[in-house]
Amino acid sequence: MENGAPPAGTSAAAVIATATAAAATETTATTTEATEAARAGAHIVWDWNGTLLHDIDVVLEATNASFQEIGIPPITLERYRELFCVPIPRFYQRLLGRVPTPAEWEVMDGTFHRHYFARSERAALTDGSAELLAGWVAEGGTQSVCSLAPHDRLLPWISRLGIGSHFLCVDGDHGGGTRLGKAAAMTRHVSGLPGVAPARTVVIGDAADDALAAAHAGAKAVLYTGGSHSRASLERVGVPVVDTLGDAVRVARELVG
Repeated sequence: MENGAPPAGTSAAAVIATATAAAATETTATTTEATEAARAGAHIVWDWNGTLLHDIDVVLEATNASFQEIGIPPITLERYRELFCVPIPRFYQRLLGRVPTPAEWEVMDGTFHRHYFARSERAALTDGSAELLAGWVAEGGTQSVCSLAPHDRLLPWISRLGIGSHFLCVDGDHGGGTRLGKAAAMTRHVSGLPGVAPARTVVIGDAADDALAAAHAGAKAVLYTGGSHSRASLERVGVPVVDTLGDAVRVARELVG
């Protein structure tokens, strides 16, 4: 054979079939390259508690243990998800029917965290999340964590669970964030990420406040039902709501094109 010509006696059908197969292979390769190129520059900001970390059972247990100490009746998971919101003092307002005083808030917050961190090592990564993190990086995306968890606890926590290498940056709360919400922290976080454009960024979290923080930072959001909020309360926010982190990543892909 010379210059790519088919050997003598080759049927026209065989030639067409060979050419078609070659074209299909080239198209598939081109599509794959285009998808990888489009994914490049796409970034996910993950929430920690209730999203990557499946700790809602620990949260509820710690909540009710702290309630017992301060004379508030225990609540169910369904009731917790109906009432929970950020800023956290508003959550206690919904429970008490009034705004807690600063002194009451300090006691409630301190009591909850004492009970939570006494139990926190029982919390594990959400099923499949480690594989999703590795897969996103393998596809050419980048990711980070922005959380209201105390920063000095968050870093060793992520390291202990073996996922730290997947993130460009991990930011926890340095004080004040839990009271005010995540908007200011998210804006600082996203603006400080090297080579990351807010318009190509998707925040994945379990709270309405995550979506508000994303909008404040100029990013998109996907909300996950496995954490602190009921599906109904998340759907009122007006961003995509999903039941698994796998679906969250899938929707994030769609949002960044």
